[in-house]
Amino acid sequence: MEFDFSQVAAGDRYKLMSASITPRPIAWVTSRSAAGVANAAPFSFFNMVAADPPLLAIGFLRQSDGRHKDTPANILETKEFVVNLVSEKDAEAMNFTCIDAPPDFDEAAHAGLSLVPSSVVAPDRIASAPVSMECRLYQAIEAGQSTIVLGEVVRFHIHDAFIDAERLHVDTMAMGLVARMHGAGWYSRSDTSFQLMRPRYADWLKAQNDG
Repeated sequence: MEFDFSQVAAGDRYKLMSASITPRPIAWVTSRSAAGVANAAPFSFFNMVAADPPLLAIGFLRQSDGRHKDTPANILETKEFVVNLVSEKDAEAMNFTCIDAPPDFDEAAHAGLSLVPSSVVAPDRIASAPVSMECRLYQAIEAGQSTIVLGEVVRFHIHDAFIDAERLHVDTMAMGLVARMHGAGWYSRSDTSFQLMRPRYADWLKAQNDG
């Protein structure tokens, strides 16, 4: 079946794309308004997009009335935020911070999260997150009813249990990260995986000649 997206309503485009492009990593973003009001919320239109400079991309949908949600509003106002990754043990707390609360509602406090000060940005990071990345706004792109934020990672925190500091080897599976899946409330675990090594042309060519 083929869809001409110019003829498909935005809500239906969202449904088709978000149910197909999975699993998606979750950026559990902590931010703070210029007035000092803290906010924590998860977003799954998220990924790493560059290493030099080290950039993350997060897509934020607008409110139905066109207003920015609290997180992008804070980022655009203060130019700082923290992206925390979500382990399965934090899944319930992460889900709670999705709540449609007013701007002065402290999601982290009501979710029972422990926060710790960041090193160089104002928003705190989530203490239990296996990885937290302190970011400064690199660029914001207004695209229709969405705001796409590029954040430059200025500090990278990872719990000691998940890294061999000498080799910079990360035990990714041990972190037990969860990712967003399709529809309402569906997530995936990272407890199953398989490995395919990237092919080398020289090896492929040798195999053809030997065969």
